[in-house]
Amino acid sequence: MSRDLSRLLRPRHIAVLGSGWAVNVIDQCRKMGFEGPVWPIHPTKAEIGGLRAYPSIAALPDAPDATFIGVNRHATVEVVTDLASRGAGGAICFASGWTEAGEPELQQRLVAAAGDMPVLGPNCYGVINYLDGALLWPDQHGGRRVERGVALLSQSSNIVINLTMQARGLPIAYVACLGNAAQIGLAELAGALLADERVTAIGMYVEGIDDAPAFAALAEAARLAGKGIVCVKSGKTEASRTAAASHTASLAGGGAASSAFLRQAGVAEVSTLSELLEVLKIFHVHGPQIGPRLCSCSCSGGEAGLVADLAAPFGHAFEPPTDAQRQRLGEILGPIVTIANPLDYHTFIWGDGPRTEAVFTAMLEGYDAGIYIIDPPRPDRCDPSSFQPAVDAIVAAGKATGKPAFPVASLPENFDEERAIALMEDGVATLMGLETALGALKAAMTPAGSPGWRPAPASAPRETRMLSEADGKALLAGAGIAVPRSVSGETLAEVRDRARGLTAPYALKGLGFAHKTEAGAVRLGLATLDDQPEMPGAAGYLVEEMVTGAVAEILLGLRRDPVYGVTLTLGLGGVTAEVLADTVTLVLPAGRDEILASMRRLRLWPLLDGYRGRARADMEAVADVAVALGTLMLARSELEEIEINPILVREEGAVAVDALIREAI
Repeated sequence: MSRDLSRLLRPRHIAVLGSGWAVNVIDQCRKMGFEGPVWPIHPTKAEIGGLRAYPSIAALPDAPDATFIGVNRHATVEVVTDLASRGAGGAICFASGWTEAGEPELQQRLVAAAGDMPVLGPNCYGVINYLDGALLWPDQHGGRRVERGVALLSQSSNIVINLTMQARGLPIAYVACLGNAAQIGLAELAGALLADERVTAIGMYVEGIDDAPAFAALAEAARLAGKGIVCVKSGKTEASRTAAASHTASLAGGGAASSAFLRQAGVAEVSTLSELLEVLKIFHVHGPQIGPRLCSCSCSGGEAGLVADLAAPFGHAFEPPTDAQRQRLGEILGPIVTIANPLDYHTFIWGDGPRTEAVFTAMLEGYDAGIYIIDPPRPDRCDPSSFQPAVDAIVAAGKATGKPAFPVASLPENFDEERAIALMEDGVATLMGLETALGALKAAMTPAGSPGWRPAPASAPRETRMLSEADGKALLAGAGIAVPRSVSGETLAEVRDRARGLTAPYALKGLGFAHKTEAGAVRLGLATLDDQPEMPGAAGYLVEEMVTGAVAEILLGLRRDPVYGVTLTLGLGGVTAEVLADTVTLVLPAGRDEILASMRRLRLWPLLDGYRGRARADMEAVADVAVALGTLMLARSELEEIEINPILVREEGAVAVDALIREAI
């Protein structure tokens, strides 16, 4: 359900309840210059915060557009009931002590009382509208009035308060908290904020995504509107989730699944709050995606070397200048300067505005975006005026080429806020901190998601049983996946007799184990099955013909995720899969080309692709297996997990030699 949040977010008038908190909200609205009336409500007091107080909601001059409810949780339900009856536009429910405190029934009563009226929270700090000066906010903050800017949405009030204290020149249009999100969820609130034409992008601190398909739809709509989304996603460590018995479960936990989802939805993901702010500056000025080809200019060899070193972990590749660029730059800079990327242009042109502009422009013309390392001296102790020609040249290069030109301070404190604000108003995003800037630029290069892509529906965790490997292999074979010739039986004698039609060498496996190697339930390379001892704990036996000619072992796993539907994980396999931890994860649906592209992100991909004369593994065949299993998983809702570890990959073809499959009971 999509509710109209416009009155709550852009109110004409505000009501406040709770004497102490009401005073704080009144003060914040007054300081920010809110032009509409603020109506305190109190059953006995005649005035609060210097304003006339009304005894009840019914006594207000009009149904309030937005209300801050700062009373206890039981009284909050009564207030919400009265507001909904009066036709109010929405409310912030500040009180804690609901589901998070073990009282879900009370939270359900609150939602029922609200009906169609929007409520944020409970356990929610509220909303700040810096565009119109409307604050439903009971605390200090660091923002200022702006005419346009980005929105900050957080599932943590403290974190978003800290973000408002930034001194990086980022114009913030809205701050909003979700609290318990009992009624209004992440995608719905984000969509309402982005619907304001004055909002240019949105940054989120996300603890959990409540509706993945809705979030994917939001991301697509934002991209189409030219507005970027960037997220810090918390709760990504494996400790935040319950792992199942398979390699896939531990390798594709919450962090891998959430990152895959955000990437496929076209949402930029960062790890730090500093990067979040810097990406928002990029999006505010340049929109939701910049190109991947980057150049760097600095007047120091040390800075050029530092840029190259710090950029490598982010995957930035600095392509060399073209011959035409070399000639033009050489004409300006002379024979002493080495023309390269990153470029150390020395100090021969320092203070010469026209020549500096010519160098910066000539460099930027051959790339998608450029970074210009510049650290003006601190203005309280030094005179930064000699740096102005270089700053002006950066601005001019961006305007001349129509490409993003970023002044980048090596340290965030080396570029003062007022100068950054002035440049932002001139269409230039100054990035604070070299390493942070490089991480933010990489995130800002995140490509758009595939049109119409939505994850498969999620399902709640459920009890499962593990299929025997024999049954699992039969399921794979039915899906068109190559498996070894085999026989199975309850006893060794039974399989020994049935295996007479197979060709040695054999693989002998005990059934009923999730990890057969650790249980000692795998014997490989057997020339004969005679005299093989029993395997304690085995629920039966499987004999297979050994697969020969393999050049790689690959793990392929699919599992149902309670948030993102179905995940697909691929990587280097075998018994060392978790030690190598070289895997990629996608959220289904995913096509063959996308699967192949994702596998090329593996650290050890060169070993699969003919590195130094090695045989090339048929990874196209692996992608075909992944597509077939994805189709099977999406078609059969009872399947909970499929893991093949390993798939033995030949130069032509691939064979699934082990299978762990779980289905719902």
